[in-house]
Amino acid sequence: MKILDIGTGRGTMAIMLALKGYHVITGEPEGHDWADWRSSAKKVGVENLITFKHLNAEQLPFSNSEFDAIFVYVSFHHINDKISALKEFFRVAKQHGIIVIFELTPEGVEEVRMSFPSHANAVDPRDYTKNTSYSLNIIEHGNINAYIYKKS
Repeated sequence: MKILDIGTGRGTMAIMLALKGYHVITGEPEGHDWADWRSSAKKVGVENLITFKHLNAEQLPFSNSEFDAIFVYVSFHHINDKISALKEFFRVAKQHGIIVIFELTPEGVEEVRMSFPSHANAVDPRDYTKNTSYSLNIIEHGNINAYIYKKS
């Protein structure tokens, strides 16, 4: 499987996927490397399964239908042009591929704001995908929801 993780952050998603044996391409926009994901990946022995690239979610540097799965772990609300980013996610996903967007709920954002008061508001990806033909499954779980889109 070819997997893309958008919004590396602390590397949570990339590391979890690598621990399952997947090779993962992960990235953030240039100048946004705010967290040390490499140290954590080294500690658990998966750094060799993760490739970091500078990328912009609104203009992904990949070919059409390149990825089996795309993950966006609590970073969708930080993307400026969410509609363009979603178009890019669907463009680079293979036929029958999945796009999984983990997004904080408003309650989850309030938790984060205890440590980071200016944290961005929660968003619901469905607000940006109303006119798409992709199937959607939602898993709600406390402070974070998973929106699983399948490209058919």
